[in-house]
Amino acid sequence: MLGTASLLSLLVDPRGDFGHRCARAWSWLILKTTGVRVTVTGLDKLDPARSYVFAANHQSIYDIPIVFASLPYQLRIVAKDSIGRIPFLGWHLQWTGHLLVDRSKPGAAVVKRMARLVGERHSLIVFPEGTRSEDGTVARFKGGSFMLALEAGVPVVPISIAGSRHVMKKGRLMVCPGEVTVTVHAPIETAAVARDAVRDLSRTVHARVAAHAS
Repeated sequence: MLGTASLLSLLVDPRGDFGHRCARAWSWLILKTTGVRVTVTGLDKLDPARSYVFAANHQSIYDIPIVFASLPYQLRIVAKDSIGRIPFLGWHLQWTGHLLVDRSKPGAAVVKRMARLVGERHSLIVFPEGTRSEDGTVARFKGGSFMLALEAGVPVVPISIAGSRHVMKKGRLMVCPGEVTVTVHAPIETAAVARDAVRDLSRTVHARVAAHAS
């Protein structure tokens, strides 16, 4: 129902803002009905008037509803374009402004789309590990999403998610009620970061995320 509502809303809201509110409602319902309780700290470090690239560790498929429900921003995710072909979920992502990327053809077009999102006061959520962790260890962050942040001049906000892997582990369909903590760290400005320093930026974000991810 929420997926249908989000798609119909595009007739009057082509930016997808109402669609995102549907996604937040969907996220809240999922967490509430499965007994997942989320505690969020650090939101006071953010400026509600700014756009950010939120970079989080990835432990569970539940991380997406956890982040959507926890961050009071117009969020758009960066994901592989094949997800856009999934009925309802993919359609929602494709038509409400999410950044679906063909990994074989990255480039300037992606940066332009990201700049447009920022211009509409949207923020991005990325999972730089590229896959879910099986044991809670935060794997090395890939640099692509940080290069996007540099190109667009958008601050990066490290996000630590702890406890979600116990709710639904990778490769398991069963959901277990549990406690999850989301720690929002201080933004890292990117305007003065050189392109050849993107790996250093990635390491800095990784260190902050990993420190509170278990």
